[in-house]
Amino acid sequence: MTPPPPPLGRSRKRGPHVFDAALDDAPLATARTALTQGRWSVVRGLLVDTGDDWDRRGHRISVLAQEASTLAWAQDWKIAEPESVDAAVLIGFATVQRALHGKARPDAARAACRTATGLVPDDPTPWLALLTLERALGTEDDVVRLFDEVRHRHAEHHQAHHLMIARLAERRADAGQDPMHEVYDFAAWAAEQAPADSPLAILPVVAHAERYRVLAAAGSEPADPLSSGHWVGRRARQVMKAAFDWWLEWEREDHPRNRVDLNFLAHAKYCGGRGAEAAALFHRIGNHITPAPWSYPDRDPFEAFREARGASLGTV
Repeated sequence: MTPPPPPLGRSRKRGPHVFDAALDDAPLATARTALTQGRWSVVRGLLVDTGDDWDRRGHRISVLAQEASTLAWAQDWKIAEPESVDAAVLIGFATVQRALHGKARPDAARAACRTATGLVPDDPTPWLALLTLERALGTEDDVVRLFDEVRHRHAEHHQAHHLMIARLAERRADAGQDPMHEVYDFAAWAAEQAPADSPLAILPVVAHAERYRVLAAAGSEPADPLSSGHWVGRRARQVMKAAFDWWLEWEREDHPRNRVDLNFLAHAKYCGGRGAEAAALFHRIGNHITPAPWSYPDRDPFEAFREARGASLGTV
């Protein structure tokens, strides 16, 4: 049964601090609101306009899929337009999100995504949905295989690389500070393989933060990142400098997940004691805060961000 639209004038209950997964994508935010009201035609137009910009398409569909009512409305869309491949992809991703929250069977999510892959064989987005699912539930072989499927269709897929980094960082949690850990090798390799202007240049910084998350959760690093030496060693400083230099030259403000990279880089610069450089990044981030990595390992991300921004900008 299709859910009714929310009553006009009444907002859904949210926490005191809201992290908007849409980031700075205003058309996406507009389409998401329309979809919660059953106006899937707005989403159809958004995805037509997105075309084969695979990073933007993956970002937009994954954000739309997070809404609780998306699956029902996407199924209505598919009934109205049985030939719509965009509706099928959205159904697959929305079913993945429900499976991750225990509201759908993982096998149902896998089946929905497989249906979508058959309809759009060149689109990495259904494979990204499967990777999102198996990053949490699957074996390492599953994750590697699905990452390869995404990369085969779009070698620089931003979101897929972040998922792979997060999973690789969890290998050998008891190994401690190993500068030869495979997550660092993977991040360096991916950054080197990408074109000069690719935001994958930030991956070594992401790998550093994800490894800290794992080590702090295991108790081999302090829970307060500022008390950790994780960002002040020679290798860490080299990684941060290279990433910051890339940002100064390229920035890639046009990339749909630009603010994700900026949050990771600002976090690294702050933890490494580079307040002036962090301040420049905080100015660019604006209000587009991402929970990761500010929540690492188990912190209130808004408070951690506010504290770091205040200290860097001198407003504390």
